[in-house]
Amino acid sequence: MDLDLVNMFVIAGGTLAIPILAFVASFLLWPSVLIKIYYWYWRRTLGLQVRYVQHEDYQFCYSFRGRPGHRPSLLMLHGFSAHKDMWLSMVKFLPKNLHLVCVDMPGHEGTTRSSLDDLSIEGQVKRIHQFVECLKLNKKPFHLIGISMGGSVAGVYAAHYPSDVCSLCLVCPAGLKYSSDNQFTKQVKKLQDGDTDKIPLIPSTPEEMREMLQLCSYNRFKVPQQLLQGLVDVRAPHNNFYRKLFLELTTEKSRYALQRNLDKIKVPTQVLWGKQDQVLDVSGADTLAKSIANCQVELVENCGHSVVMERPRKAAKLIVDFLASVHNSDKKLD
Repeated sequence: MDLDLVNMFVIAGGTLAIPILAFVASFLLWPSVLIKIYYWYWRRTLGLQVRYVQHEDYQFCYSFRGRPGHRPSLLMLHGFSAHKDMWLSMVKFLPKNLHLVCVDMPGHEGTTRSSLDDLSIEGQVKRIHQFVECLKLNKKPFHLIGISMGGSVAGVYAAHYPSDVCSLCLVCPAGLKYSSDNQFTKQVKKLQDGDTDKIPLIPSTPEEMREMLQLCSYNRFKVPQQLLQGLVDVRAPHNNFYRKLFLELTTEKSRYALQRNLDKIKVPTQVLWGKQDQVLDVSGADTLAKSIANCQVELVENCGHSVVMERPRKAAKLIVDFLASVHNSDKKLD
């Protein structure tokens, strides 16, 4: 082997070592940076673009793929303390010819956070309607999807603005009354008594983050300590806002907002719920089935509260099949 060839291997080895070392350093020292890069990479890979739109002095941040066409657009509303990128794992399995819009809910990620904002479910519904008007998304009725807090907002939106929505998907939505309390609900009731020191969905340490992931998921994943720390670091600057929002959502006004509006939902509705949900009891699916006239319930096996992240392929297939059945389109939609 001549010297030139040896030099080539040395140079190649050094070139490869730089990104590898950078990755290792990022994982060990700045895991939160790595998490943001991860979301950027998947948005780019899946063809999603991020945009901003203004309503007066209020800014909405959203990602989208595709353009409005003869099929209904899909507007997706995420849950408490999440953001538009929580849908990425499911978007991967949705047909590329669907027009998708994933918005950051009020106060979350790139959408304006204001101390004057009404964070109640009704207040969020009004904000989402402003967003819809800005994009002219309601020029033609769209399919509305919401999970958890976003599910409550989606249901109330369909009740308040029926002409905007052609069909609805509620994924383990908040806002319902239950005949009995699960462990999480009992913890929430303690907050109403003034015990607000530890809210299960607002972790401030890696261990609390691990507990939250176990609460929201049926499947148990071994998450590295560095990644748990990165998740905490990403969320920590927003914890005061999350606490304010959570306390608002547990008030009488917001806690049963969806329940009060069920009789006003007239569009075809799909309900997805993880059978092993520890946050919001799966019995809520039966409540929805009995209260909404045209309602189809799908209980997802081996799945907790984070349906679209635990079972993204299954969730995507159920949604696509529902759209095909309701709107008489090609079942494969591709």
